[in-house]
Amino acid sequence: MAPEPAFGVARSILGVALATGQAIGGLVQRTSAANLERERGVVPLTPRQTRKRLLGVCVVTVLLFALVLSRLVSLQILTPDKLTALNSQQRMVKQTLAADRGAIFDRNGVELALSLPRKSVFVDPSLVEQPQALAELLAPVLGLLVDDVRAKVTPRDAQRFVYLRRHVEDDVARQVQKLAKEHGIKGVGITAEPKRYRPADEVATSIVGFTDIDGKAMERSGIEFRYDELLTGTPGQLVFEQSPDGRTIPVGESLLLPAQKGDDLVLTLDRSMQFEVQRILAEQVRAVSAKGGIAIVSKPDTGEVLAMANVRADEKTGEVLPSANNAGLTSSYEPGSVMKLVTATGAIEEGLVTPETVLNLPVSLQIKDGNFSDAEPRGPVAWSVKEIITESSNVGTIMMGQKLGKNRVYDYLRNFGFGDKTAIDFPNEQAGHVPSPHRENEWWDTSMGTVPIGQGVSVTPMQMLAAYNVIANRGQYISPILVSDVIDKDGIRRPTLRPDPRQVVSTTAADQLNLILRNVVSAGTGKKAAVDGYTVAGKTGTSRKAQANGSYISEDGTVKYESTFVGFAPAEAPAVSVIVIIDEPMGEIYGGLVAAPAYAKITDFALRVLGVAPPATDIANGHGKADPQTQAELVVKGAIPEAPPYETTADGRKRAHPAGSDPTTATTRVPGTTGAGSPSSGNSSTGTWSGGTATTATTATTAAARRPGSTAAGGRR
Repeated sequence: MAPEPAFGVARSILGVALATGQAIGGLVQRTSAANLERERGVVPLTPRQTRKRLLGVCVVTVLLFALVLSRLVSLQILTPDKLTALNSQQRMVKQTLAADRGAIFDRNGVELALSLPRKSVFVDPSLVEQPQALAELLAPVLGLLVDDVRAKVTPRDAQRFVYLRRHVEDDVARQVQKLAKEHGIKGVGITAEPKRYRPADEVATSIVGFTDIDGKAMERSGIEFRYDELLTGTPGQLVFEQSPDGRTIPVGESLLLPAQKGDDLVLTLDRSMQFEVQRILAEQVRAVSAKGGIAIVSKPDTGEVLAMANVRADEKTGEVLPSANNAGLTSSYEPGSVMKLVTATGAIEEGLVTPETVLNLPVSLQIKDGNFSDAEPRGPVAWSVKEIITESSNVGTIMMGQKLGKNRVYDYLRNFGFGDKTAIDFPNEQAGHVPSPHRENEWWDTSMGTVPIGQGVSVTPMQMLAAYNVIANRGQYISPILVSDVIDKDGIRRPTLRPDPRQVVSTTAADQLNLILRNVVSAGTGKKAAVDGYTVAGKTGTSRKAQANGSYISEDGTVKYESTFVGFAPAEAPAVSVIVIIDEPMGEIYGGLVAAPAYAKITDFALRVLGVAPPATDIANGHGKADPQTQAELVVKGAIPEAPPYETTADGRKRAHPAGSDPTTATTRVPGTTGAGSPSSGNSSTGTWSGGTATTATTATTAAARRPGSTAAGGRR
C-alpha cells in the first residue's frame, strides 16, 4: 500500500471514532441533564424517546463506518495503481538526453559536418534570491549585458530552466562554476549539448546546408534538410528520484536510456576538388567582372558529383564569395548553343543526317514572323553537320530541327532529362521547362527556330551536364548522385538507391557526337577549353538572359548574358565531365572566351586528382588505338574511320546512316572540302532573330514569355 493512501485511511477512521465518541458523550450529557431537570420538576424523557435517540446515533455511526470502508476499498483495491503512479510522478524526474547528429563526410572520409559536445550555462530562476547581484557577477564572464542577464535570472511564471549562454568555451564554463562555488550561488548550472561544426568552413556549404543552435536542420537547407530524419537520431532519457526539496535521492530509483546517434552520410564530393573548383571559379568571375558563376564536376560513368560550386560577387564590395544557394540545382537558365547537342544527336539517331551530311545554309531563315541568322555575318554556305556544330551555326541546327519536327524535338529533349528533376532531389531543386507542342500556349509559331538552339527552354546546370554525360556514356543516361552511402549507428555502410541507367540513343549516334564535340575544341569555338595531353570533347554556349519583365532587356536597358562551356575528357575514355557557367560577364561575353578557360583549369586539376592517364584506346573509334598528340588533328582532317555498321530500328527506320544516305534532303561532299563559303575561324560570335512570337523563356523560377513583335536571342557560341 502506498504511504499517502494509508495515512489518509487512518485519519478517516480516527475521525469516525472521534465523531462517535462525541455523539455518545453528547447523549450521556443530555441524559444527565434530563435527570437533573427531573429533580427540578421538569418532565423527563420517556424510554421510547431515549431508544430513538440511541438508534439514531447507531445509524449515524454505521453510515460513517460504511463511508470510510468504501473509501478504503476504493483506494486499496480498486485504484491502487493510479495512486502509486501519482505518488511516483511526484517523486520521479525525467530528463531528455539529446542525440548526436550524424556526421557528413566526403568521398574520402573527410568531415564536412559533424557534432561535438559543448558546454552551455543555464539557470533555474525559482532558486535565485538576488537577481541583480547575480547578473552583475555573471554578465562579464558570459560576455553579456547585465540587463539581459537580470531579465533571464529573475523568477517568473514558475519557469525552472533558462539558458544564459549556449555553446561557451570550456574556460568560460569553469569560471562560472568557480564563481557559483565561491559565492554560494543557487540555481546556476552547466550542461553539455552538441554543437554542429563545419571543418571545411565555406567549402560546399551550399550543398551541406545549415542547422540551427538546437542542431535541427534549417528549412530547405541542403543535405542537412534533405536527410534530416536519418541524421537526427533518437533522443535518450534519464529518470531519477527526487526529494520534495529538489535534491536527488542517491539510493532512489533510476533509469537510463542512452541516446542513439543519427546515421552518417558519405557524399560523392571530393573536398579538395570542391575547394579548388570554388577557387578557380571565383578567380574567373573576378577576371571578367561577372555577377557570379556555377561549376559542376562529375564522373560520367557513375553519375557521381565530385564538386558543385556557386560564387557571387558582392554588390557593394565586389568581393567574390561562395553563395549559400546551390544554384547548380536550384536555378534554371536558357542554355543557348550547348543545347544544339540534343538537336544534332536526334537528327543523327533518326537517320536524317550523318556527321558528313552537307546542308546548304542560307544567310538566314524566316520562320513565320521570326528571322534567324548565324552569330557572325556570312554568305550562303554548304556545311557538314560536323561543321555546323563546330561553328555553332544557328541556321544549320534549326534546319536539322525542322527535319526532326516539333514532336521529335520535344521527345529528345525530355529523353535527355530536361523538364524533370534529377534523382538527387535536392531541396528547392528546379525541373526547368520544355515547351510542349501538345499543350496550348507553349509551342509558338517560331518555336522551331528557338528551341533547337537552346532558347525558349529552361534547364538547370546539372541537367545540362547529365545530358552531355549521355554522349560520354555512349548513349546511356546515368542519373547524377550526391549521396553515395549511409552509415548506421552500428557502423554498417549501405549504398543509396540509384535509378537504373537507360539508353537514350544508340552507341553509334553517341560516338559520332563524341567525335564532333572534339572538333569543337580542336578547331571550333571551344579552343580555350583544351587541356594539354588530353583530348577534350565539348560545346560552347552564350545566351541572352531572360528577365522577369518577359523580355531580354533588363531594367537598365541593357542585355545581360550567360556564358557556358560543357564537356568531358579524355574524350577517348571519359573520366571527368565539367560544366562552367559565367553569369553576366563584362566585356567579352562568349562561352568559348569566358567559360572555356575555367573549364580547362578545372578539368586539368580533376584529371590529376583522379590520376587519369591519357587512354590507350578510343571508345568512339571502335576501341582502336588513341594517340592524344594526333587525335585532334585526325578529327580536323576528317580522317577518323567511319562508325560501326548502321542499325535498323523495330519500325524499319535506319539510325546513323553513312554520308550521302539521304540525297533528297542533303548534299554530300568529301570530308575536308568546302562548299560555297567557308566556316568562320573566329571564336566570338552572336546569333539573333527578330520579330515573331517566341516560346516561353524561363530563368530561375520566373517565366519570361516573349510576345509577337518582340526580339529574342538565337543560339550563341
